[in-house]
Amino acid sequence: MREFDYLEPGSVAEASRMLADWGDEARVIAGGTALMLGMRQPMLAPACLVSVAKIERLRGISFDATQGLRIGALARHADVARSPLVRAHVPVLASMAARVANPQVRNQGTIGGNLCYADPSTDPPGCLLALDAQVVLGSARGERVLSIEEFLVDYYVTALEPDELVVEILVPPLAAGTLGVYSRFLRTAAEHRPLASVAFVARREGALCREARIAVGASTPIPQRLRRAEAFLEGRVVTAEIAAELAAIVAQDIDPVSDLRGSADYRREMVRAVARRTVAELFGLDVYEGAAA
Repeated sequence: MREFDYLEPGSVAEASRMLADWGDEARVIAGGTALMLGMRQPMLAPACLVSVAKIERLRGISFDATQGLRIGALARHADVARSPLVRAHVPVLASMAARVANPQVRNQGTIGGNLCYADPSTDPPGCLLALDAQVVLGSARGERVLSIEEFLVDYYVTALEPDELVVEILVPPLAAGTLGVYSRFLRTAAEHRPLASVAFVARREGALCREARIAVGASTPIPQRLRRAEAFLEGRVVTAEIAAELAAIVAQDIDPVSDLRGSADYRREMVRAVARRTVAELFGLDVYEGAAA
Protein backbone atom coordinates (compact mmCIF):
# COMPACT_ATOMS: atom_id res chain seq x y z
CA MET A 1 0.00 0.00 0.00
CA ARG A 2 1.46 3.37 -1.04
CA GLU A 3 1.68 6.35 1.29
CA PHE A 4 -1.21 8.81 1.16
CA ASP A 5 -2.41 12.06 2.69
CA TYR A 6 -5.37 11.84 5.09
CA LEU A 7 -7.72 14.81 5.25
CA GLU A 8 -10.59 15.38 7.70
CA PRO A 9 -12.98 18.09 6.48
CA GLY A 10 -15.69 19.37 8.82
CA SER A 11 -18.36 20.13 6.23
CA VAL A 12 -19.71 18.91 2.91
CA ALA A 13 -18.45 22.06 1.18
CA GLU A 14 -14.94 21.64 2.57
CA ALA A 15 -14.83 17.98 1.55
CA SER A 16 -16.07 18.92 -1.92
CA ARG A 17 -13.29 21.46 -2.39
CA MET A 18 -10.68 18.92 -1.30
CA LEU A 19 -12.00 16.40 -3.82
CA ALA A 20 -11.95 19.04 -6.55
CA ASP A 21 -8.37 19.99 -5.70
CA TRP A 22 -7.04 16.41 -5.68
CA GLY A 23 -9.09 15.13 -8.61
CA ASP A 24 -8.58 11.48 -9.54
CA GLU A 25 -5.89 11.10 -6.87
CA ALA A 26 -8.46 11.34 -4.05
CA ARG A 27 -10.92 8.84 -2.61
CA VAL A 28 -13.61 9.38 0.00
CA ILE A 29 -13.43 7.11 3.04
CA ALA A 30 -16.36 6.47 5.39
CA GLY A 31 -16.43 2.96 6.89
CA GLY A 32 -13.66 1.87 4.53
CA THR A 33 -14.72 -1.79 4.30
CA ALA A 34 -14.50 -1.88 0.50
CA LEU A 35 -11.92 0.85 -0.01
CA MET A 36 -9.27 -0.68 2.24
CA LEU A 37 -9.62 -4.06 0.54
CA GLY A 38 -9.06 -2.39 -2.80
CA MET A 39 -5.98 -0.58 -1.51
CA ARG A 40 -4.45 -3.72 -0.02
CA GLN A 41 -4.82 -5.92 -3.11
CA PRO A 42 -3.79 -3.36 -4.61
CA MET A 43 -6.55 -2.37 -6.99
CA LEU A 44 -6.51 1.25 -5.82
CA ALA A 45 -3.60 3.53 -4.94
CA PRO A 46 -4.99 6.98 -4.07
CA ALA A 47 -2.63 9.76 -3.07
CA CYS A 48 -5.24 11.22 -0.72
CA LEU A 49 -8.07 9.93 1.44
CA VAL A 50 -10.80 12.39 2.36
CA SER A 51 -12.47 11.18 5.55
CA VAL A 52 -16.11 12.25 6.03
CA ALA A 53 -16.29 10.95 9.61
CA LYS A 54 -16.45 14.44 11.16
CA ILE A 55 -19.21 15.81 8.94
CA GLU A 56 -22.33 16.00 11.14
CA ARG A 57 -24.60 16.63 8.14
CA LEU A 58 -24.05 13.00 7.13
CA ARG A 59 -25.17 11.53 10.47
CA GLY A 60 -28.44 10.51 12.05
CA ILE A 61 -31.69 8.70 11.31
CA SER A 62 -35.00 10.58 11.61
CA PHE A 63 -38.62 10.21 10.53
CA ASP A 64 -41.28 12.71 9.53
CA ALA A 65 -44.86 11.63 8.82
CA THR A 66 -44.96 13.78 5.66
CA GLN A 67 -41.39 13.45 4.37
CA GLY A 68 -40.69 9.90 5.49
CA LEU A 69 -37.43 8.37 6.66
CA ARG A 70 -34.09 10.19 6.51
CA ILE A 71 -30.91 8.11 6.85
CA GLY A 72 -27.60 9.93 7.01
CA ALA A 73 -24.95 8.57 4.70
CA LEU A 74 -22.71 7.69 7.68
CA ALA A 75 -25.33 5.42 9.25
CA ARG A 76 -23.84 1.94 9.52
CA HIS A 77 -25.79 -1.08 8.34
CA ALA A 78 -26.09 -2.15 11.99
CA ASP A 79 -27.53 1.27 12.85
CA VAL A 80 -30.20 0.88 10.18
CA ALA A 81 -31.00 -2.67 11.33
CA ARG A 82 -31.36 -1.65 14.98
CA SER A 83 -33.02 1.75 14.56
CA PRO A 84 -36.45 1.86 16.26
CA LEU A 85 -37.58 4.37 13.61
CA VAL A 86 -36.59 2.15 10.70
CA ARG A 87 -38.08 -0.94 12.34
CA ALA A 88 -41.35 0.86 13.06
CA HIS A 89 -41.86 2.66 9.75
CA VAL A 90 -39.91 0.65 7.13
CA PRO A 91 -39.34 -2.80 8.68
CA VAL A 92 -38.29 -4.38 5.39
CA LEU A 93 -35.29 -2.02 5.32
CA ALA A 94 -34.25 -3.05 8.83
CA SER A 95 -34.64 -6.72 7.86
CA MET A 96 -32.41 -6.24 4.84
CA ALA A 97 -29.75 -4.30 6.77
CA ALA A 98 -29.54 -7.04 9.40
CA ARG A 99 -28.39 -9.47 6.69
CA VAL A 100 -25.81 -7.36 4.85
CA ALA A 101 -22.47 -9.17 4.45
CA ASN A 102 -21.26 -10.22 7.92
CA PRO A 103 -21.20 -8.72 11.45
CA GLN A 104 -17.83 -7.03 10.89
CA VAL A 105 -19.05 -5.23 7.78
CA ARG A 106 -22.45 -4.38 9.30
CA ASN A 107 -20.77 -2.70 12.27
CA GLN A 108 -18.24 -0.76 10.19
CA GLY A 109 -19.65 -0.22 6.71
CA THR A 110 -22.02 2.67 5.98
CA ILE A 111 -25.11 2.78 3.82
CA GLY A 112 -23.78 5.79 1.93
CA GLY A 113 -20.48 4.10 1.20
CA ASN A 114 -22.32 1.00 0.04
CA LEU A 115 -24.30 2.99 -2.52
CA CYS A 116 -21.21 4.86 -3.74
CA TYR A 117 -19.30 1.62 -4.31
CA ALA A 118 -22.20 0.37 -6.50
CA ASP A 119 -21.31 -3.29 -6.05
CA PRO A 120 -23.99 -5.22 -7.97
CA SER A 121 -23.80 -8.15 -5.51
CA THR A 122 -24.90 -6.27 -2.42
CA ASP A 123 -28.20 -5.78 -0.64
CA PRO A 124 -29.17 -2.12 0.02
CA PRO A 125 -29.57 -0.81 -3.57
CA GLY A 126 -32.31 -3.26 -4.61
CA CYS A 127 -34.26 -2.84 -1.38
CA LEU A 128 -34.05 0.96 -1.59
CA LEU A 129 -35.13 0.83 -5.24
CA ALA A 130 -38.30 -1.07 -4.33
CA LEU A 131 -38.96 1.51 -1.60
CA ASP A 132 -38.77 4.35 -4.16
CA ALA A 133 -35.90 5.94 -2.23
CA GLN A 134 -33.92 9.01 -3.22
CA VAL A 135 -30.30 10.01 -2.67
CA VAL A 136 -29.28 13.54 -1.70
CA LEU A 137 -25.92 14.56 -3.16
CA GLY A 138 -23.97 17.52 -1.85
CA SER A 139 -20.99 19.63 -2.91
CA ALA A 140 -19.65 23.15 -2.57
CA ARG A 141 -22.10 24.01 -5.37
CA GLY A 142 -25.16 22.94 -3.37
CA GLU A 143 -27.35 19.84 -3.21
CA ARG A 144 -29.33 17.80 -5.69
CA VAL A 145 -31.70 14.85 -5.31
CA LEU A 146 -31.71 11.74 -7.49
CA SER A 147 -33.81 8.61 -7.43
CA ILE A 148 -31.94 5.36 -6.82
CA GLU A 149 -32.55 4.50 -10.48
CA GLU A 150 -30.89 7.75 -11.56
CA PHE A 151 -28.02 7.37 -9.10
CA LEU A 152 -26.97 3.84 -10.09
CA VAL A 153 -25.79 4.19 -13.66
CA ASP A 154 -23.97 0.95 -14.51
CA TYR A 155 -21.77 -1.82 -13.15
CA TYR A 156 -19.80 -0.11 -10.32
CA VAL A 157 -20.74 3.30 -11.77
CA THR A 158 -22.86 6.02 -10.13
CA ALA A 159 -24.02 9.50 -11.10
CA LEU A 160 -21.76 11.13 -8.46
CA GLU A 161 -19.75 14.07 -9.78
CA PRO A 162 -16.05 14.04 -8.77
CA ASP A 163 -16.61 16.70 -6.09
CA GLU A 164 -19.86 15.32 -4.67
CA LEU A 165 -20.74 13.29 -1.58
CA VAL A 166 -23.79 11.22 -0.75
CA VAL A 167 -25.33 13.21 2.10
CA GLU A 168 -28.45 11.20 2.98
CA ILE A 169 -30.99 8.67 1.77
CA LEU A 170 -34.69 9.54 1.78
CA VAL A 171 -37.40 6.88 1.92
CA PRO A 172 -40.96 8.18 1.43
CA PRO A 173 -43.59 7.12 3.98
CA LEU A 174 -45.38 3.87 3.19
CA ALA A 175 -49.11 4.07 2.55
CA ALA A 176 -51.44 2.30 4.95
CA GLY A 177 -51.60 -1.43 4.26
CA THR A 178 -48.17 -1.51 2.61
CA LEU A 179 -45.85 -4.38 3.47
CA GLY A 180 -42.43 -5.37 2.22
CA VAL A 181 -40.32 -8.51 1.96
CA TYR A 182 -36.65 -8.70 1.02
CA SER A 183 -35.28 -12.10 -0.01
CA ARG A 184 -31.82 -13.19 -1.06
CA PHE A 185 -30.23 -16.37 -2.40
CA LEU A 186 -26.73 -17.38 -1.31
CA ARG A 187 -24.95 -19.98 -3.39
CA THR A 188 -23.41 -21.52 -0.25
CA ALA A 189 -23.94 -20.94 3.47
CA ALA A 190 -20.39 -19.55 3.73
CA GLU A 191 -21.05 -16.73 1.24
CA HIS A 192 -22.05 -13.27 2.36
CA ARG A 193 -22.84 -11.79 -1.05
CA PRO A 194 -26.18 -12.78 -2.60
CA LEU A 195 -26.28 -14.34 -6.03
CA ALA A 196 -29.85 -13.12 -6.44
CA SER A 197 -32.13 -10.84 -4.44
CA VAL A 198 -35.72 -9.70 -4.74
CA ALA A 199 -37.34 -6.78 -2.92
CA PHE A 200 -41.13 -6.69 -3.02
CA VAL A 201 -43.22 -3.85 -1.58
CA ALA A 202 -46.99 -4.04 -1.96
CA ARG A 203 -50.12 -2.31 -0.71
CA ARG A 204 -52.64 -5.04 -0.07
CA GLU A 205 -56.22 -5.48 1.04
CA GLY A 206 -56.35 -9.07 2.17
CA ALA A 207 -55.35 -11.10 -0.87
CA LEU A 208 -55.92 -8.18 -3.25
CA CYS A 209 -52.84 -6.30 -4.44
CA ARG A 210 -53.50 -2.60 -4.91
CA GLU A 211 -49.97 -1.45 -5.68
CA ALA A 212 -46.66 -3.24 -6.16
CA ARG A 213 -42.99 -2.40 -6.53
CA ILE A 214 -40.54 -5.18 -7.38
CA ALA A 215 -36.78 -4.90 -7.72
CA VAL A 216 -34.19 -7.56 -8.56
CA GLY A 217 -30.59 -7.19 -7.46
CA ALA A 218 -27.28 -9.09 -7.37
CA SER A 219 -27.98 -10.97 -10.61
CA THR A 220 -28.07 -7.86 -12.79
CA PRO A 221 -25.41 -5.17 -13.42
CA ILE A 222 -27.52 -2.70 -11.42
CA PRO A 223 -30.78 -3.30 -9.50
CA GLN A 224 -33.74 -3.41 -11.84
CA ARG A 225 -37.39 -2.43 -11.36
CA LEU A 226 -39.76 -4.92 -12.96
CA ARG A 227 -42.57 -2.68 -14.11
CA ARG A 228 -44.34 -5.20 -16.36
CA ALA A 229 -44.51 -7.59 -13.41
CA GLU A 230 -45.77 -4.78 -11.17
CA ALA A 231 -48.54 -3.93 -13.64
CA PHE A 232 -49.47 -7.60 -13.90
CA LEU A 233 -49.96 -7.87 -10.14
CA GLU A 234 -51.83 -4.65 -9.43
CA GLY A 235 -55.58 -5.16 -8.97
CA ARG A 236 -55.31 -8.95 -8.78
CA VAL A 237 -56.21 -11.36 -6.03
CA VAL A 238 -52.86 -13.02 -5.40
CA THR A 239 -52.85 -16.81 -5.37
CA ALA A 240 -50.04 -19.35 -5.64
CA GLU A 241 -50.72 -19.54 -9.38
CA ILE A 242 -50.50 -15.76 -9.74
CA ALA A 243 -47.25 -15.77 -7.76
CA ALA A 244 -45.81 -18.33 -10.18
CA GLU A 245 -46.91 -16.30 -13.23
CA LEU A 246 -45.46 -13.15 -11.70
CA ALA A 247 -42.13 -14.88 -11.05
CA ALA A 248 -41.98 -16.05 -14.67
CA ILE A 249 -42.44 -12.46 -15.87
CA VAL A 250 -39.71 -11.24 -13.53
CA ALA A 251 -37.28 -13.90 -14.76
CA GLN A 252 -38.09 -13.16 -18.38
CA ASP A 253 -37.60 -9.41 -18.08
CA ILE A 254 -34.18 -9.29 -16.39
CA ASP A 255 -30.83 -9.24 -18.16
CA PRO A 256 -28.67 -11.33 -15.78
CA VAL A 257 -24.89 -11.25 -15.72
CA SER A 258 -22.80 -14.36 -16.27
CA ASP A 259 -19.58 -14.81 -14.30
CA LEU A 260 -17.63 -17.30 -12.20
CA ARG A 261 -20.29 -17.28 -9.50
CA GLY A 262 -23.08 -18.33 -11.83
CA SER A 263 -24.21 -18.34 -15.44
CA ALA A 264 -26.93 -16.06 -16.71
CA ASP A 265 -29.33 -19.00 -17.09
CA TYR A 266 -28.67 -20.16 -13.53
CA ARG A 267 -29.19 -16.67 -12.14
CA ARG A 268 -32.43 -16.30 -14.10
CA GLU A 269 -33.81 -19.49 -12.57
CA MET A 270 -32.75 -18.46 -9.08
CA VAL A 271 -34.43 -15.08 -9.52
CA ARG A 272 -37.61 -16.82 -10.64
CA ALA A 273 -37.60 -19.07 -7.56
CA VAL A 274 -36.79 -16.23 -5.16
CA ALA A 275 -39.43 -13.93 -6.68
CA ARG A 276 -42.11 -16.60 -6.37
CA ARG A 277 -41.28 -17.27 -2.73
CA THR A 278 -41.08 -13.57 -1.92
CA VAL A 279 -44.56 -12.82 -3.28
CA ALA A 280 -45.93 -15.90 -1.51
CA GLU A 281 -44.40 -14.78 1.78
CA LEU A 282 -45.88 -11.31 1.64
CA PHE A 283 -49.35 -12.65 0.87
CA GLY A 284 -49.12 -15.58 3.29
CA LEU A 285 -49.36 -18.28 0.62
CA ASP A 286 -48.10 -21.82 0.30
CA VAL A 287 -45.79 -21.33 -2.65
CA TYR A 288 -46.45 -24.85 -3.98
CA GLU A 289 -50.22 -24.95 -3.54
CA GLY A 290 -51.96 -25.33 -6.88
CA ALA A 291 -48.84 -24.54 -8.87
CA ALA A 292 -46.24 -26.61 -10.69
CA ALA A 293 -42.94 -26.98 -8.84
